Amino acid sequence: MRVDIPIAPSAIARSRETYRKVIDHYRPDLAFYQSTYRDLHRHPELSLQEKRTSSIAASHLKDIGYSVHENIGGYGLIGVLRNNHGPTVLLRADMDALPVLENTGLDYASKERSKDSDGKDVPVMHACGHDAHVTCLMAAANLLYAARAKWRGTLICLFQPAEEKVSGAQAMVDDGLYSRFDVPKPDVVLGQHVFCIHKAGVVALTSGPVMAAVDGLRIRVFGKGGHGSMPSLSIDPIVIASHIVVRLQTIVSRELEPGKVGVVTCGKFQAGTASNIIPDYADLELTIRSYDTKVQKQLLDAIDRIVRSECDASRSPQAPLIESLGSAPATVNSADQTELLNKSFLSFFEGNAHAMVPLPGSEDFSILARAINVPCVFWMLGGCDPVKWDEAKQNGKIGDIPMNHSAEFAPVIEPTLRTGVDALALAALTFLGR
Repeated sequence: MRVDIPIAPSAIARSRETYRKVIDHYRPDLAFYQSTYRDLHRHPELSLQEKRTSSIAASHLKDIGYSVHENIGGYGLIGVLRNNHGPTVLLRADMDALPVLENTGLDYASKERSKDSDGKDVPVMHACGHDAHVTCLMAAANLLYAARAKWRGTLICLFQPAEEKVSGAQAMVDDGLYSRFDVPKPDVVLGQHVFCIHKAGVVALTSGPVMAAVDGLRIRVFGKGGHGSMPSLSIDPIVIASHIVVRLQTIVSRELEPGKVGVVTCGKFQAGTASNIIPDYADLELTIRSYDTKVQKQLLDAIDRIVRSECDASRSPQAPLIESLGSAPATVNSADQTELLNKSFLSFFEGNAHAMVPLPGSEDFSILARAINVPCVFWMLGGCDPVKWDEAKQNGKIGDIPMNHSAEFAPVIEPTLRTGVDALALAALTFLGR
């Protein structure tokens, strides 16, 4: 559902130079934020453990002059700035890191380890740029507070936990994000994500679907354990699970209508304890991606059918367990609001404002807008060193650049941070009244 929001005519009419003058004049000294970024990168926190990061963001907002509400849906928080009557804009950043052993060689590389949700000791790394998201929003909050004479309305700066679990946005909504606090509901929800598929200094935006829906499944198939030398007396769950993995690959290639987009990936397969023991069960974990709700249902129904049929065909002693690991809808940029913001981006960033190609990656960002039926806009922020990106482009090796979730993922600090700060501030100014 698209909701038209009230936009002041003067906001639409503002020239590139007006935006540039405001942002250039009120942009804070980024040296502090560069240091903050290094600190956040050096001390990442897993999903649902973002206590330190949340505290840093909250303290910063309080020091600036925002009204801050903490511990929403975990370590989530919002900073609210009321500035006369006008639209309400929400800017969002996610905070959590990943269980990845960093291999960037940076002098501020993470050496952190933590216990994951299963109690396993794991390395921790900001391998998806959430440290940059937090830093950019902190700086943008400062800029917009200093520039409050140039806009009217209410600004909400939201720092979200557990995006990597695609659960943090819903957790904040369920914990009363839009009902517990005396804060107006936003007219538009805005956010960004750093990707090294673009060079630093670039922003990329388009309307419609920009990131896929995601569904995660955990599957346990059962067999009958026994001695590896006597498989005829057992029912091997590894064989059952292997057939399932192979059969799943036919869903997209043989069942999905040509032209429709879907991804079914088995990223985890665990079974057994020794080479000569047939185990009692095998575990699979899947990620499923789609842009269309009908395709999403088709993929999930096919997975359920294949898993159950393979178990029946192999005489599995009991029905498989199929458990959801979470889901998030596709991120769909609202047409009117995207068009308006794109005009601002094209004017301000000029040749560094690009059209965004939809990505099969997923986000729970849009839940913050869907929960209250308001439009949202999400854009990409380039992070790759421009010199390295140009070299890779020239040599046809863009695919060799370490991307998100890689142990070598290392966005260059500048101009990534400055571009991210400017983009957030520009987006807020585009929609706030004057």
